[in-house]
Amino acid sequence: MTTRSRHREDVDKAYELQSRAALIGAFRAAALGTGLTLIAHHSWPLFRRQTLAFKAFLISGFAMAGLTFGAENALLKYESERRREENLIRRQARIDLAKHGLIGTETEIAKWRAARESPPTE
Repeated sequence: MTTRSRHREDVDKAYELQSRAALIGAFRAAALGTGLTLIAHHSWPLFRRQTLAFKAFLISGFAMAGLTFGAENALLKYESERRREENLIRRQARIDLAKHGLIGTETEIAKWRAARESPPTE
């Protein structure tokens, strides 16, 4: 698998995770905003006098914040996992290359990775 196709897969997976987490975050935050709006409407006379448009604006603000924070947290978590995995692979490559007397440069690590990912020839 080439570096470019691996990168494309990472981008696609990150986008999928981010989209799913954004929707979940938006729904959760909108539910929280709706609940708080209902509580404020029934317990605070000043809030009860506010227009429906203002209350909807507050709920949509909660939803947008949930969407943003949900997507960002999912992306940061995914990037952290990928970085950890990549560091483990690179460490393993450097150790294996050092056993063969080679220095683990970017080119050597790419060759090592390509050799590991290609099926063995008989």
